[in-house]
Amino acid sequence: MNEARQHRFSPPKGAADLLLIRHGETQAAVRGESFPLVEGQGDPALHPDGEVQAIAVGHRLKAEPINAIYVTTMQRTHQTAAPLAERLGIAPRVERDLREVFLGDWDGGEYRFRVMDRDPAFIRAKEQQEWGEVPGAETTAQLQARVKAGLMRIARAHADELVAVVVHGGVIGAALAVATGSPPFAFHGAENGSISRLVIHGEQMILRGFNDVSHLSV
Repeated sequence: MNEARQHRFSPPKGAADLLLIRHGETQAAVRGESFPLVEGQGDPALHPDGEVQAIAVGHRLKAEPINAIYVTTMQRTHQTAAPLAERLGIAPRVERDLREVFLGDWDGGEYRFRVMDRDPAFIRAKEQQEWGEVPGAETTAQLQARVKAGLMRIARAHADELVAVVVHGGVIGAALAVATGSPPFAFHGAENGSISRLVIHGEQMILRGFNDVSHLSV
């Protein structure tokens, strides 16, 4: 051949192509009140703006050849997945290991106020990139281990398929840090309703996109 074109990425044969979607914005926390809890973790419903974000996600992905949709144990992921699931006629499956970071004594909404008040434990957690600095919380290593296990289960079940996985900000951060070998909080802060992309082939995790919000208006 007399010419060579630039390489275009395509997932390796047998890989799973995962779209990691952060749930829409949730209800505001109220000081002194706890969100409903699921297994000790806060379980707020979507804020009206989050419902709009969920619709936007469904519209963005409605024409994609998605083979399965996964959610977590928390209602905000179910609510975010609902518009897409309805458009595609796919019943979401639950992957428990992809639930949000367990925040111990600060779960149920308290974490938001501790961040706002610049609590010393929050400052340490941020500086050390260690969730375990939060009283009673799981460690960063524990979070990353279970997130990787959940993603690998999905990948093994969906070789050569595109899968939508509606999860949480802490989970996206953990997944992409594991995939890239980056510092634990390097991908902390994915926007509500954003889409990131992770291709998994065997033990290899390939980051292909982070925090795409081009479909959002709120």
